[in-house]
Amino acid sequence: VQLQASGGGLVQPGGSLRLSCAASGSIFGINYMAWYRQAPGKQRELVAGITRDGVTNYVDSVRGRFTISRDNAKSTVYLQMNSLRPEDTAVYLCNVVRLGLGFWGQGTLVTVSS
Repeated sequence: VQLQASGGGLVQPGGSLRLSCAASGSIFGINYMAWYRQAPGKQRELVAGITRDGVTNYVDSVRGRFTISRDNAKSTVYLQMNSLRPEDTAVYLCNVVRLGLGFWGQGTLVTVSS
């Protein structure tokens, strides 16, 4: 499975960004798709995840501001990020689970700063 993430960038506090991550290759059997983030000097954390059936989970700090969604036909997962805060600054990485194995994409940098 290959994952291609895009959509990061520089945004002012209160702004919005939309991340995308497209899976290719051996995509049959992908169930869980998720976004993680890692800020400098901090541990990687799960931001949001979504099952093939659309069941979602979020870390408390983003609930109500971020929305994860997926297009199964395109094997793509999205992360709509609204009301961004400086503490959301991090490298965001997509992850998928296929037949019990996890795969990582390259990160995309999100910087929230005025």
